[in-house]
Amino acid sequence: MKILHTLLAATLSLGLAATAPGAFAQEKKNLTLGATAGPNYDQLKLGIKPILEKKGYSVKLVEFNDYVQPNLALAQGSLDANLFQHIIYLKKFAADKGLNLVDVIKAPIAPLGLYSKKHKSLAELKDGDRITLPNDPSNLARALVFLEQNGLLKVKPGTDPLKATEKDVSENPRKLQLTPIEAAQLPRTLDDAAFVVINGNFAIASGLKLTEAIALEKTPEHYLNVVAVKTEDQNKAWTQDIVAAFKSPEYKAVLDKHFQGYSRPAYLR
Repeated sequence: MKILHTLLAATLSLGLAATAPGAFAQEKKNLTLGATAGPNYDQLKLGIKPILEKKGYSVKLVEFNDYVQPNLALAQGSLDANLFQHIIYLKKFAADKGLNLVDVIKAPIAPLGLYSKKHKSLAELKDGDRITLPNDPSNLARALVFLEQNGLLKVKPGTDPLKATEKDVSENPRKLQLTPIEAAQLPRTLDDAAFVVINGNFAIASGLKLTEAIALEKTPEHYLNVVAVKTEDQNKAWTQDIVAAFKSPEYKAVLDKHFQGYSRPAYLR
């Protein structure tokens, strides 16, 4: 019996030793979040970081100036989550690059806007005017739908409004010159183009105000920003704490104070 008890005790000890790393591992408390420059980064800085820090996290923010690196950094593990894209862009980018990324919650977005340094309204539009717009596929389609909504052109009937390109324009009665440009560079084209379609975050980051736009997009749900994480992390406790931070009254108060005019998901209205 003594030998049996000794063997059982040894087995139990080995079992505990084997499970200890997983059972008693410390929870992740260092988070690195990424966002594009401007309002997306500022939302994390002013609204999300303080909430997570109150929960005991150490939060590092990383700023990006394009729509490619944030997802690559997330997939490679240098980011834990990012905020900069809508669900359509996320799914297409992940599929094209073979990345296992997933959205966990919708977030506010500064709406797409039509800006100009040369004109004060669309009534001043002239035949042949040059309009610059985002060149990444999902935002190019979004910009074309936006221009169609403002009566500047028509897209071919039956075209997927989420995948349209300038080649899908069926009617362009004013013979407008449509020039796709890398989104972050669009504000720089204001000196040359007659009108510029600029993503809200890059417009604000460049010093423009939403109230200065000649027209603003009425943003549909599928163009709202999302918080993305690696698929394997979507159910982690720290991911759920990020989600909870976005749903908190404290975050909504920050939006009400600093981000007026932004398109919001239903849970933040």
